[in-house]
Amino acid sequence: MNVAIVQYNAGNVQSVIYALERLGITPTLTGDPDQLRAADKVIFPGVGEASTTMDHLRETGVDELLPSLTQPVLGICLGLQLMCRHSEEGNTPCMGIFDVLVKKFVSHRPEEKVPHMGWNQLHQVKGPLFEGIAPEDYVYFVHSFYAEQHPDAIALCNYLHPFSAALQHQNFYALQFHPEKSGDVGARVLRNFVEL
Repeated sequence: MNVAIVQYNAGNVQSVIYALERLGITPTLTGDPDQLRAADKVIFPGVGEASTTMDHLRETGVDELLPSLTQPVLGICLGLQLMCRHSEEGNTPCMGIFDVLVKKFVSHRPEEKVPHMGWNQLHQVKGPLFEGIAPEDYVYFVHSFYAEQHPDAIALCNYLHPFSAALQHQNFYALQFHPEKSGDVGARVLRNFVEL
């Protein structure tokens, strides 16, 4: 199984590598277009800021490469947001794989903290990525921006209001939560992805 992780100017890559290694998979960290096209599965993780990251992706051509891939592709956190159409963070046009808007959480009361950080439940999970995952299972989130509810959602979460916790369109999958930090549930989601 040849799993490639997209190398670009985003954090959190190492923890995804460790999570895959715990599943017995040694991924390749690469920004090389040929290696990404040749991989069985591609993971696009990220922690960072949308506009500067999209600028980097345009400079390196990843913004056009990623949507052209035909094998299963998984975006994580910022990866999900950059696979959407537009982000309010820096008023950023993104890759448009999902026709979804990314908006900023707005707190109306002091107890409503932004970012949304910590464990929260998934709802309305469906599809092969969530095989063996129970509705109401908990996963770990850290984000200030969220993808709106959309028909492409394969899981929802509720923080201040409902949002898309996971998306799927054709061969593209994306998670707002961090599977690499979500214990057994996250490990099962990653295993499901590599077994697609």
